[in-house]
Amino acid sequence: MHIPRLHKQLILVVGGFLILVGLSGLGENTHQAELDTALVVTAPPQQQTLVETDQTAEASELRVELVDEVKAGDSLASIFLRNGFSSRDVHEITRTEHGKQLAEIFPGHRLAFTKLGNTLETLTYSTDRLTSYTFHRDGDQFTAIKQVFQPDRVTTYKHSSIDSSLFVASQRAGLPDNLTMRLAQIFQWDIDFVLDIRPGDEFFVLFEELYFEGEFVGYGDILAAEFVNQGRRYRAVQYQTQSGRKDYFTPDGISMRKAFLRAPVEFSKISSRFNMRRLHPVRKTVRPHRGIDYAAPIGTPILAAGDGRINTATRNRANGRYIIINHGQQFVTKYLHLSKFARGIKAGKRVKQGQVIGYVGATGLVTGPHLHYEFLVNGVHMNPRTVALPKAKSIAKGELPKFALATRQHMLLLTAFSQQMPTMAAE
Repeated sequence: MHIPRLHKQLILVVGGFLILVGLSGLGENTHQAELDTALVVTAPPQQQTLVETDQTAEASELRVELVDEVKAGDSLASIFLRNGFSSRDVHEITRTEHGKQLAEIFPGHRLAFTKLGNTLETLTYSTDRLTSYTFHRDGDQFTAIKQVFQPDRVTTYKHSSIDSSLFVASQRAGLPDNLTMRLAQIFQWDIDFVLDIRPGDEFFVLFEELYFEGEFVGYGDILAAEFVNQGRRYRAVQYQTQSGRKDYFTPDGISMRKAFLRAPVEFSKISSRFNMRRLHPVRKTVRPHRGIDYAAPIGTPILAAGDGRINTATRNRANGRYIIINHGQQFVTKYLHLSKFARGIKAGKRVKQGQVIGYVGATGLVTGPHLHYEFLVNGVHMNPRTVALPKAKSIAKGELPKFALATRQHMLLLTAFSQQMPTMAAE
């Protein structure tokens, strides 16, 4: 078939045009596919955003993760509002088993939200590196789970000699104050850390450091410790009893606890000692001072010296607010001049050793804030600083072999470390 030359030229032009249009369409489809797999969602500055693309979902149903850090003045409602979630979600989450934990949010804590479109799917609240609470949507409600991660425990050791105070010596050794407080609490029945400490006293402590994913996250238990006070050595080792309670005992299995605390308040000084012929600072007459006055700021917590039942919780002109506790048939303790009683404290109430029963004040006939503390044995006033205190329960005889086996390694380590110190000092 003969085709005129002009027609041939037209066919070539039209064909080329069609090919170009086809290639252009292919390029547009490829470009659109690239956009679909690289969609970016922008979030407010306080949030970090992670987007997972659902190839079968529309852009309005992308799954997005938002991480928000609690700031000063934040409430749970304000955090939900700035992240675009409703007050109903707040209500349903706080109704769950672990929802009450969200009432404890604190600046620095982190909340991680996952939402699909505009719907909150999950909330994860982390109180620290080892503990988190996750709330999952289940229809219109939420379910909650708690996760506790187990850290790696590394046993370590510290020693220090005291020049002025336990806390200064501890800081010099690199111990934090909260660990120092725990060390003092172990020996508090034998040593008064305000009045008994002398230059040259020293301590040795074996304890745990906690690591999670290679990062230091805190301190664990004190495993064993030794304190040398005015030349006398006191040793303690941790042991978990058959009842499941962790406590501290001498290497022979005798409880470090006594039935009573020496001083039931954290005081700054003794403002007046036990003295049967003291000149009263207000009445200006000589009369017995049958207790010890512990000077401390108003509001300092006062602890029950031992387990017992409250006999009296009232006030009068001389004593101000005061409490009397019966500890069985033989012992009675008295606490005078309180600013107020602790919640629930009243006559007939049973209390445990170390429980807060009231707060230091200056009520009654006083010249300044302090706790006046009395200790009676069979109705006779005794000096709380020197009276022989009955011991608490120790390891039962049948449990002693188990106790010896469980504590042997820690006591050997403590002994080895403490024996090395004189050698290291000589070098």
